[in-house]
Amino acid sequence: MEESAMNIQWYPGHMTKTRRMIADQLRHMDAVCEILDARVPLSSRNPDVEELTGNKPRLIVLNRVDLADPAGTRAWSAWFRGQGFAVLEANARQGQGVGQFPGAVRSLLSDKLAAYAERGQAGRMLRVMILGIPNVGKSTFINQIAGRKTAKTEDRPGVTRAKQWVPVDRSLEVLDTPGMLWPRFEDPGVGFRLACTGAVRDEIMDLEELASRLTAYLGSRYPQALLDRYGIEAQAEDSGYDLLTRAGRKRGFLIRGGEVDTERMARILLDEFRSGKLGRFTLELPPAFS
Repeated sequence: MEESAMNIQWYPGHMTKTRRMIADQLRHMDAVCEILDARVPLSSRNPDVEELTGNKPRLIVLNRVDLADPAGTRAWSAWFRGQGFAVLEANARQGQGVGQFPGAVRSLLSDKLAAYAERGQAGRMLRVMILGIPNVGKSTFINQIAGRKTAKTEDRPGVTRAKQWVPVDRSLEVLDTPGMLWPRFEDPGVGFRLACTGAVRDEIMDLEELASRLTAYLGSRYPQALLDRYGIEAQAEDSGYDLLTRAGRKRGFLIRGGEVDTERMARILLDEFRSGKLGRFTLELPPAFS
């Protein structure tokens, strides 16, 4: 499927302030935790984080593993570990994997904890910054590890707007930060993948174009999902719009003159993709697998 650049203008003005705040707070942190969407781990990873965080110990949380292809998640976990990061697989909405967070942090910081103990500072507070772009489930994850509702959560990008300190246990606290975007997409496929997962607001998207591209991808990589859910069999010559139209006709989404209401079908397809009703998919693989 061709992934040409999508015309997405998504960089709100408050992001510059967010970046400055994160850079200022990082010097007080023992480690950084990045929350990524397991369906699009690289696309949901802000490239500015590398420059900002420097050599800080890093924990990667692959969130929403319940919506991702298990084989894809295994490949990404291995890839990130190969880059020297600790990795935690999680489904924050259901609580899967979140209980391992304190242990993962302490394992990541074992050398620092040993040094504290030698200086008679066992139990000293550890501080971890939580980073993630909008709508990767960051606030839901924080609420789960804290054991109560502390951060506002909504299924739309850009909800958290200020930093919040959240205690996890007696010697671990995390700093929740606003979702940090970046000004432009270097890879033209990034906009497509983030829009599919809902990290870019639907209001600025051409949803029929987006759904057509997604349907084309599924037709080439996960054709059984289209057959099982919509009763359509993808052929090599089918465009994404062809498949979207056929799915809409199967669903009976017809308008005057017998034409298919492709806009309605586009919204249904995106909703069923994002909710997991359509299946479990990974939209990108690590560089060595692509």
